[in-house]
Order: sequence, then C-alpha cells, then structure tokens
Amino acid sequence: MWGFCYINNMFTISQNEFQDIINVSIQSLPKAYIDRLENVAFIVEDYPTPAQRKQLELRNDQTLFGLYEGVPLSRRQGTTKLLPDKITIFKDPIEFVSNNLAELRTQVAKTVWHEVAHYYGLNHDQINALNSKAKG
Repeated sequence: MWGFCYINNMFTISQNEFQDIINVSIQSLPKAYIDRLENVAFIVEDYPTPAQRKQLELRNDQTLFGLYEGVPLSRRQGTTKLLPDKITIFKDPIEFVSNNLAELRTQVAKTVWHEVAHYYGLNHDQINALNSKAKG
C-alpha cells in the first residue's frame, strides 16, 4: 500500500517508498548494465548540497534529479582499488515535477538510467542518442 500525499500541491511519498522505486528502477535496467554494476552506492538525498550545485555550476533556476560521482568504468584502465562510486537520487526535485505516482516512477527510472550511463562513461550526447534510438 502506497502512502502518498500532497503537500502544498506537491506529490510526496515516504523515503522508504522512494527507495523501493529506485530499487525497482535498478532491477529494470537491461541485464548487461546490471551485471557490471559493482561497488556503486545508490543514495537518496532531498536536495543537492550547495557544494554539488557549485561544482556543477547550477543556476538558481536549475534543478538536479541525480548525480554520479566516481571514476567511470571507461576511464579506470583496469584499476580496481577505488573508493565506491556514488549515485545520488534527489527526492524533492523529482517529487516537485511529478503529479502522481506513475510520473514519479517514470522520472526515477529515467534518472537512475541517466546516472548509471555516466557510471559506464557515457556523456550527455551519448545518453540522449541512446534515448532517442530506444524511442525509435
């Protein structure tokens, strides 16, 4: 049973429910992507930190749904002794753009895929090309 509500006209769900949606989104990725995900922590935060916003040079009118932090597989050159990579999914911005549970699930799935693609070393142009190709 999903316990969602609207606060100031913003669709919200609990932290646990949000984490469950992230887990489903990860497991819904193509098997080839799931099989090679190693040493990656998926974290939920409400908002990006001021340091993250500054690092990404985000303006006040820009938001962030997710962030990959680490060394992409394509640049590791066989190195295995690295700190865990981190993918952060930002709950509040996703809730803000979602009018209902279906929209929230869709946005989380898109965000998880986008950040996992960065883990594999894809840039925004490559991710957009793959997304366009998948839509056919």
